[in-house]
Amino acid sequence: MWVTDECKNSFLEMKWKKVHRYIVFKIDEKSRLVNIDKVGGPAESYDDLAASLPTDDCRYAVFDFDFVTVDNCRKSKIFFIAWSPTASRIRAKMLYATSKDGLRRVLDGISYEVQATDPTEMGIDEAGALIISFAMNQSLNGIGMYPKMSGIVSTCTSLGCGYADSTVDCA
Repeated sequence: MWVTDECKNSFLEMKWKKVHRYIVFKIDEKSRLVNIDKVGGPAESYDDLAASLPTDDCRYAVFDFDFVTVDNCRKSKIFFIAWSPTASRIRAKMLYATSKDGLRRVLDGISYEVQATDPTEMGIDEAGALIISFAMNQSLNGIGMYPKMSGIVSTCTSLGCGYADSTVDCA
């Protein structure tokens, strides 16, 4: 499995220049090349990413998640999503499962990985819960932080607070 330079360059642009919100990757089964299937602009959301994933074929995706800490510091974490829906062919599932580590090695800077086989596994509530859990467990900013859910969740429903452009105050 080979990762094209276009994939590497687009990932670096997403990571450093913030010109993409997400990138969806596809493996060409004949050439064994990982190519870009779709790129989401900076204004697109997590829902746009979820809608762009096929219901009957596997994909990889990376999503740039922005949040604000309790100290009003803007942070960003990149999530890697291994999408393998139940309706996809067994051969495709095996190809994507065995190729995942190779792509992850090339995409340096991924903070968290999500594996999904069904759209409900990538639902808004679950994604928000995953991110809150991840943030608290990683202690990204001292004792704790409350994520700004732009692009993934528009409200901090599990924390009982609303979305804000400044510090999210959940107290």
